[in-house]
Amino acid sequence: MDKMTAPQQFSAKKSNVISLEKGKLPPQAVDLEEVVLGAMMIDKKGVDEIIDILSPDAFYKNSHKLIFEAIHKLFENTEAIDLLTVSNQLKKDGNFEKTGGDYYLIQLTQKVSSSAHIEFHARIILQKYIQRSLIKISNEIIEEAYDESTDVFDLLDSAEAKLYEVTQGNIQKSTETAQSLVIQAKNRIEEISNKEGLSGVPSGFDKLDQLTSGWQPSDLIIVAARPGMGKTALTLSMARNIAVGQNMPVAFFSLEMSAVQLITRLISSETGLSSEKLRTGNLEKHEWEQLNVKVKDLENAPLFIDDTPSLSIFDLRAKARRLASQHGIKLIVIDYLQLMTAGGSQKGGGNREQEISTISRNLKALAKELNVPVIALSQLSRAVETRGGSKRPLLSDLRESGAIEQDADIVSFIYRPEYYKIEEWDDEERTPTDGQGEFIVAKHRNGGLENIRLKFIGHLGKFDNLEEFDSPFEYHSKMNTGENEENEFGSPNLPNPSANEAFGSSMNSGFNNDDDDEVPF
Repeated sequence: MDKMTAPQQFSAKKSNVISLEKGKLPPQAVDLEEVVLGAMMIDKKGVDEIIDILSPDAFYKNSHKLIFEAIHKLFENTEAIDLLTVSNQLKKDGNFEKTGGDYYLIQLTQKVSSSAHIEFHARIILQKYIQRSLIKISNEIIEEAYDESTDVFDLLDSAEAKLYEVTQGNIQKSTETAQSLVIQAKNRIEEISNKEGLSGVPSGFDKLDQLTSGWQPSDLIIVAARPGMGKTALTLSMARNIAVGQNMPVAFFSLEMSAVQLITRLISSETGLSSEKLRTGNLEKHEWEQLNVKVKDLENAPLFIDDTPSLSIFDLRAKARRLASQHGIKLIVIDYLQLMTAGGSQKGGGNREQEISTISRNLKALAKELNVPVIALSQLSRAVETRGGSKRPLLSDLRESGAIEQDADIVSFIYRPEYYKIEEWDDEERTPTDGQGEFIVAKHRNGGLENIRLKFIGHLGKFDNLEEFDSPFEYHSKMNTGENEENEFGSPNLPNPSANEAFGSSMNSGFNNDDDDEVPF
């Protein structure tokens, strides 16, 4: 073979360089990985600063992953971390030879003299890991997008879920050991002891919170009732208690009422002004003052209302993930389940029962994914109306799908006897039912069942705790004697004569209401 001339050799070298440049290496920072691992073995402070920032998968080099795993195990067992202990842990794990042995560990410790700037270096390693994860996810999306059998809506949902996991720093949650779970559980128990026994999101209703210890993360809670019972009123009262009272971010998805109508109800509840007055704007001077003063807390509350009609489960999950990422929401409320659509591959296919099953299953999956309680309102079948006796709802009354009962952690009902012109409770005392409702916990996966009575304030469209002294006898006594108490702004606290006319409500004439879509409360 003829020898190449100098220009030819240069050209060949240039060609090789160009071909290497066209090749792509995954984003990495191996030199920083070495520095970080070395610093962790010579300075305990370095371990404390970054142990919760990085995971073994964040390291590009496999030997570095194994070394970090060994350090992490020593940290979990509260053992000393240095060159010798890490070496012994690698031997226990059977990874000593894979990492290069003591020679390589010594090299790592010699590359650094202190743990200064270790957090900054760890953040760069994490950024490279996120870049590699995005590349991997993007390649998977591209491959699935070329597959003609893939449903585009399912692909969008899957893609967004994967990207959401990246933002949460939890690309693939690995199986956890019993030891780590026991530690988490003990820490959780300590937190609960400092919160007066409430481990979840407090509803603001004392007896309900005693039963549930608050709405628990990852739980799906169904609140079902017939039209006119007060589903929206109850969940709005809860949302107010949580967002205003506890300053916890709440997302409220209303598929039936507009956002302005909902906030007007909350203003009525917060200010004590009847919804009829707010609807007509017919306020006295002191009532305007009352409105301006008492609405301040509501203005500053972390409450997010979305009134998109016919919301699909796909859109709901996308919006919820965004709210969780941006605002850290602690509770999701959906009003109400039967107005949602499945979307995706279910769109236009299958029957309504299958669609509701898909929606309830996805709501439970969303609660687990975001680790927040999800409250979904639901309609009940007409069987309640045709039944004799107290007309108290049963689990069999859940409308359109038994999957709702199966997927839910808690199934509850709202029951107000006075709606059916039942004037007395079916208890031994035969107490009057005026201004009262019952929150019935019919299924509770992790607790007991109970019927909890609440106060219903019709002209404000709200529920409240039923105190021991709250009694319709007290109400009638005041009406007869004319002892009408007044609030701080001079407005009477007794129910408004037009109590049930709020927002076009048919509470007074609702006994003949057979339209399931007309839900006054």
